[in-house]
Amino acid sequence: MVLWSGLIFILSSVLTWLLYFAFSNHYLQTNKKHPPHRQALFFVLLLAVFYALSDEFHQTFVLGRSGNLRDVAIDSVGILVATLLLYWRRVFK
Repeated sequence: MVLWSGLIFILSSVLTWLLYFAFSNHYLQTNKKHPPHRQALFFVLLLAVFYALSDEFHQTFVLGRSGNLRDVAIDSVGILVATLLLYWRRVFK
C-alpha cells in the first residue's frame, strides 16, 4: 500500500510539472512573453487538483473500483510539493 501511495504521489507531481510547462510554453508562443509566475502556478494547482477529484469521481462508476478521498489527499500533497518546487526553482534561480 505504501508503494502504491508513493507512486500516486510521484505521478501527481509529474502531472503538475507537465501541466506547468505545457501552460508556460503555450502562453509564451501566444503572447511572446513568459506568463506571470504566481498566476501560472495557481492555475496549474487548481487544474491538477480538479483532475485528481474528477479521476476519483469517475472511479466510482468503474466496476471493482471505488473513489477514495485518501487518494485525492495523496494527489494533492504531490501537487502541492511540485508547485512549491516550481515556485522555488523560479524564485531562487
